[in-house]
This record gives sequence, structure tokens and C-alpha cells, in this order.
Amino acid sequence: MDQFDLVVRGGTVVTAADTARADVGIRGGKIMAVGIDLPKGRDEVDASGLLVLPGGIDSHVHLAQPAFGGPAMADGFESGTRSAIAGGNTTVLPFALQARGTSLRKAVEDYHKEADGQSYCDYGFHMILTDPTPAVLGQELPALVAGGYSSLKVFMTYDDLVLNDRELLEVFDAAGECGALVMVHCEGYDAIRFMTEKLEKAGKLAPYYHAVSRPQSVEREAAHRAISHSELTGVPIMIVHVSGREAMEQIRRAQSRGMQNMGKPAPSISV
Repeated sequence: MDQFDLVVRGGTVVTAADTARADVGIRGGKIMAVGIDLPKGRDEVDASGLLVLPGGIDSHVHLAQPAFGGPAMADGFESGTRSAIAGGNTTVLPFALQARGTSLRKAVEDYHKEADGQSYCDYGFHMILTDPTPAVLGQELPALVAGGYSSLKVFMTYDDLVLNDRELLEVFDAAGECGALVMVHCEGYDAIRFMTEKLEKAGKLAPYYHAVSRPQSVEREAAHRAISHSELTGVPIMIVHVSGREAMEQIRRAQSRGMQNMGKPAPSISV
């Protein structure tokens, strides 16, 4: 009986601490040994001249998700995870979107149905919370977090997703009580609507004006507001796809004051 199901042999193995020429022995889908001249496996891969890396984790992807009441995202779980594997990612974390008026638990169940039998790699879910009713915050959210869904996302803009300040505070507080990480999309809803309507009235409809409708002040103000809510509730948050210096400065300022807030940059347009 072979000691290993698979041996990846002769590559340059990269770990969090070291880089060295070594073999990797795998049994039952798990790495069991890293060393020189490991015994022959049932299957062998010659990695000579190649880097052998741990699988990547893409922690922010959107798959099979309705786009603000419109068509679904271009990628579902089959095509999206096939691309992930081709790029070296072995785990993805897409978002389970709660439509308003529906159950958060049902949203998670529906996304599992989208993923079952379609995914080429491991996956988990962030939850997008759009309807923070007492039942969702008091019953569904704690139960889902206890079941392993430990992160959620809220939006400060977009018609079908935006939460007002009271709702944001309630979500932050509920997440803090059950130990969930809150991710926040920070843009000022009313400011964007004001600028958009003003540009439309002026006939400025070209794609260029999308950026004009969302100056840095819109992101900065929303980031400052979200951080203030975080301070009031004592709950750390992650501000996702930070796209400007001014929002980044808000996060740095909060960190310099001892707050455990985080930011995630966005080199491209993201939701």
C-alpha cells in the first residue's frame, strides 16, 4: 500500500515562513509530509522548476447574485470556481444576498442550492443583510453565526440595499453580540442621488460622469459615519473596496485612536 495518495515532487515549496526545495506528500486530501526524497506515492507530479504554493483564498467574490433587481451576475458557481482553480485559488467566499422582505436564512439556503454540485473548489458565504427586522437580528443572525456564517455585509447606498443610520447601528450592535464581522460598503446614498439627478438634468450621461457623481467626499463622509457608528457600538468593522485616499485617512485616523477597524482596497470597481 502506498504511503501517499499523491506526491508533488522536486518543486520549490513556499510556506508562510520558508522557501525550500522539497516534496509534498498528500493522503486523504491532506498534506501529511513535506521533506526530501519522500516515498513514492500512488500518483506523482513532477514540480521540478516550479513553485509549490498553498491554495489561495479569494475572500470577496460575487457569484450567481441578482444585481440590484436586474440580471444575475455573469458568473455562476461553475464558471466562477473553474476560473478560481485555474488561477490557483482553492477557496472562494461569495455573498448570499437577502432580498428585502425575505428571510436571511432562506437567502443562505438558496445560495447553497446554487452552489451544490457546481463548485470546483471549497466555498463559504458572507451574508448581505438588507432587511434587519427584529426576527432577523434577534433570531436568524445569531443562529447563522453559530452555524459558521461569521461575516456579513451592509450597504450605505443603492436603492435595494441601502440601510439608514438607525438600521446600521442595530446591525452593528447585533453583530457585536454574536461575534460576527461586519463589512460595510461606504458611499453616501443621498449625496450620490443628488449628484446623479443634477448630472442627468444637465444631459451629462456618458460613462465618464459615473465617477463625477461619486467624488471622494461621498466615500469619505460615509466612511467617517460608519466608523462613528462602530465607535458608538464598540464593534469593529471592515470597510470594503476603499477607493480613495480620503476614506483611507479616515480608517488610519480611527486606528491611531485605538479602534480595530480595517479597510480593504479596491483597485477596480467593486460591489
